[in-house]
Amino acid sequence: MTDLRMQGKIIIQGKIAACTGLRIGGSPAGLNIGGVDNPVIKDHEGKPYIPGSSLKGKMRSLLEKSEGLVTSSSLLVIREGDIEERISIHMCNEKECSVCTIFGRTNLKKKKLLNGSEISITNTTVSRLIVRDAYLDEDSIPERVRDNLDLEWTEVKFENSIDRITSAANLRQTERVPRGAKFNFEVIYTIYTSKDREDFIKVIKAMRLLEDDYLGGAGSRGYGQVKFEGLKVFWNSVEDYETGNVNLATKEPWLESNSLSELMELLFAKGGLSSL
Repeated sequence: MTDLRMQGKIIIQGKIAACTGLRIGGSPAGLNIGGVDNPVIKDHEGKPYIPGSSLKGKMRSLLEKSEGLVTSSSLLVIREGDIEERISIHMCNEKECSVCTIFGRTNLKKKKLLNGSEISITNTTVSRLIVRDAYLDEDSIPERVRDNLDLEWTEVKFENSIDRITSAANLRQTERVPRGAKFNFEVIYTIYTSKDREDFIKVIKAMRLLEDDYLGGAGSRGYGQVKFEGLKVFWNSVEDYETGNVNLATKEPWLESNSLSELMELLFAKGGLSSL
């Protein structure tokens, strides 16, 4: 593992707006008879939220594809326990790999790649990216909208799958967060090296790719279009943590924009993070 010395943290705060119905699945345990077939995930107060794991996982998947890393020679096959369930993700031994640096990499001995060959990973490094759970902004679903919802905070969409032989319809109910709902999000990116400063634009790139893809399930059926808005970017240096100058409620943002496209333009105008 390369020796690392922290320089500071970039914090991005803002809103994730649902442009269409949004479905991130939750557990059906405890549902009453006659309840929704496919519920969304909710917090302890019964309000829908976006898990940080869902957001981070989608960002990683899209970034891997955009960097040309979804190939049989670069996807690692990971198996869970003794069962045959497996997942293929990118992980490599290249020190300069941006995806592995941003999302972290652990040491692995003789793991199989998708093409059947083996790889040993020794260049372990910590994840630079932290993605918090994004909780619902209650004001984004006003009373007039809630009056027309099927449940307190969500809608229920009825769908049919049609048997191609008998033409029989199979009715299912899917719970969704309604269009217009907004969630408060926070992403933290830690800077250790000059390359981390260069790679930060790839974090924004992954978020921008997500806007033109989908979050959650059933994206090909119209669900899950989101956009990031009301963005504020803060810089907390190591010295700020020593002096206590880290209160984001009173600190001036380093950058502020209404969209990711505008944020990328501002970043390029400043020459990336070199000015920090």
